[in-house]
Amino acid sequence: MTRWARLAVLIAVVVAVVLWLAACAPPDANTSPGYVSGDGAVTEWAVGSRPGPLALSGVDLDGNAIDLAGFRGQVVIVTTWYASCPPCRAEAPDLVELDALDGVSVLGVNTRDDVDTAKAFERTFSVEYPSLNGADGTAIAALQDLVAVRAVPTALIIDPDGFVAARSVGRIEASTLRSLVDAAGGVGSEPGASATAGAGE
Repeated sequence: MTRWARLAVLIAVVVAVVLWLAACAPPDANTSPGYVSGDGAVTEWAVGSRPGPLALSGVDLDGNAIDLAGFRGQVVIVTTWYASCPPCRAEAPDLVELDALDGVSVLGVNTRDDVDTAKAFERTFSVEYPSLNGADGTAIAALQDLVAVRAVPTALIIDPDGFVAARSVGRIEASTLRSLVDAAGGVGSEPGASATAGAGE
């Protein structure tokens, strides 16, 4: 193999790796700056220093109005997703299972799909929780105003008072997600564990 042929192969490998790493990054760099593929990193905030309360509203995939404020009193997992994102597909069954628990709700934010594609995803994974139609970037902007959202999927764990208790970036294991929900005031948590004041990141 000639030197130029070896160089061409090396360039092709580098390009393939870069494309693979960016597979779950949102497509529009103008509306979602600084996004990279997630690595599963988790950040938690102590009671009294949690960012918020998070203001998030919009319309769901059926055109119905959704406001996060209507979920007060329970832990909410706000998760960003799109249908062709492999880690989004992998964690969908875990989110469905958590959404079925008392005191816990999931609110999706679809970041790029048309309605038909997003609904096909929901049918595939038996998703019953609502998702905001966030293709226009407004929902992501609302999240970015409070905490950095650098990848899809990103999950924000919202305590019963509407403050951000934790954030995971990228695919999160079911046991870790359940622990974050519990710590935020969900199933198995001590009463009165939610925040009464918050601060930005």
